[in-house]
Amino acid sequence: MGKAIISVKSLVKVYKMGDVEVHALRGVNVDIMKDDFVAIMGKSGSGKSTFMNIIGCLDVPTRGQYLLDDVDVSSLTKDQLANLRNHKIGFVFQSFNLLSRTSALENVELPLMYNKKIASREMRERSLNALEAVGLADRAHHFPNQLSGGEQQRVAIARSLVNDPVVILADEPTGNLDTRTSIEVMGIFQKLNHKGITIVIVTHESDIAAFTKRNITFRDGRIIKAIEVDKPRNAMDELANMPVMVEEDEV
Repeated sequence: MGKAIISVKSLVKVYKMGDVEVHALRGVNVDIMKDDFVAIMGKSGSGKSTFMNIIGCLDVPTRGQYLLDDVDVSSLTKDQLANLRNHKIGFVFQSFNLLSRTSALENVELPLMYNKKIASREMRERSLNALEAVGLADRAHHFPNQLSGGEQQRVAIARSLVNDPVVILADEPTGNLDTRTSIEVMGIFQKLNHKGITIVIVTHESDIAAFTKRNITFRDGRIIKAIEVDKPRNAMDELANMPVMVEEDEV
């Protein structure tokens, strides 16, 4: 598959709560390759959220090594971590995390504001391109309360794309969406992955994980299963075959 974007070796995370030690990760080893599309699964307390926080440079391991695009993350300062996060990682959250009084376009522009080398014209152009990539160019000037849940998540995905990251990390990206909209979002991720973008999502839904290429399951701080998805579900095919919902007042 080529180059490893994420390489984790003997990763351990221990939280101290008073005199008690909580072992969240217990020696995790995994490589996530360029162009991979991975679902991280596991019950609450399994370690999957801790793992995602560490690979997202939001937390640091107690022991072990983490390489992100060949950069040894464990040796970086907080400022260096923040810089790496902004340039290498795109984040998508379950709750969208959009600014309510800011247009879709301005929400997408936010990550670029930390880069002083980018002129305002380029910022606007890159943000419009990102919105176009998720099919929302015509909604650029709408505010979040003027968008459906699925459209808001598309804005969040566009925002994750705008800095041209090496990986997109999505935490329960379909958790607040209905079935059809969830499939639409997974279709966008599949489209982006086909273009060569590495994607890692956390999900507790096996039917959502079936849209990815690989499923990694955590339990008690360890990886207990890592499988290739034999025939990933194709979101575009499923949407084409889904019945169109008719509003009651149209019947």
